[in-house]
Amino acid sequence: MQKNQDLPELHSLSKNLTFLRKQKGLTQQEVSAKLNITYQSYQAYELGTSAPSLVNFIKLAKFFDVSYDSLLK
Repeated sequence: MQKNQDLPELHSLSKNLTFLRKQKGLTQQEVSAKLNITYQSYQAYELGTSAPSLVNFIKLAKFFDVSYDSLLK
């Protein structure tokens, strides 16, 4: 069984979330508060140690105004 950090999709997602957040000039805490996601969960998404639920994945794409595919590539 692969660990989450070994999945290329999670690595891309984490890098993309970090880039998009910084592009907006926001902290991890600000993003998590705006999306009603715990800070620890959002931090894990950016670290690539956890994958967001489908609901949170959709929230992230809408918040950053990007397609679902672009979050993973």
